[in-house]
Amino acid sequence: MRVITKQTVPWYREPWPWIVFAIPGVAVLAGIVTLIIAIVHRDGLVAEDYYKQGLAINRVLEREARAAQMGLEGQVMVADSNIRVTIAGTDAFPDALVVRFIHPTRAGEDQEIVLAAMSPGLYEGSMPGLARGRWYVQLEDAQATWRLRGNWTTDQQSSSIGAAAQY
Repeated sequence: MRVITKQTVPWYREPWPWIVFAIPGVAVLAGIVTLIIAIVHRDGLVAEDYYKQGLAINRVLEREARAAQMGLEGQVMVADSNIRVTIAGTDAFPDALVVRFIHPTRAGEDQEIVLAAMSPGLYEGSMPGLARGRWYVQLEDAQATWRLRGNWTTDQQSSSIGAAAQY
C-alpha cells in the first residue's frame, strides 16, 4: 500500500492570502490617488472672496442697466486667432474694449483680452487658444462703466451679446 503525504506549501505561495491583502491595498491606493487629485486640481467653483462678490453684485447690475439704457448691442466674431467685436447703440465709442472669455466651471482657464479700436464701433485683437466647449463672454469698456454679456461656443464663428443676455 502506498501512503500519500500532503506537502505543506508556504503561505506566500497560496493565492488566497494575496487576494485578501489586495482588497484593502487597492482601497489605500485609490485613497492616495484621490488625495493627489484633490491637491493638484484646485476646485475653481468656490470663490475665496464670495462675500465681497455678493456685496458687489449691485454694481455689476448697475453696469448692465447702464448698457441697456444706452441701447448697446455687440457682435463677437472669431476667425482663426483673431477676434473682432462690433458695438452698436452709442455715439461715444471707447478707445479700447475688454473682452473676457469665462469658462463655466474652471476659473483657471478664463481669458481677458484688450481690443483696440480700428474704427468707431469696430475693435480687433488677438484671440488666445481656448478649450473646446461653451464659454461666457463679457464685453465692457476700459473704465468698467457698462457691460454686455452672452454665450459663445468654440464651434461658432460669431455670437450676439447684449445687456439683457443671461448665461
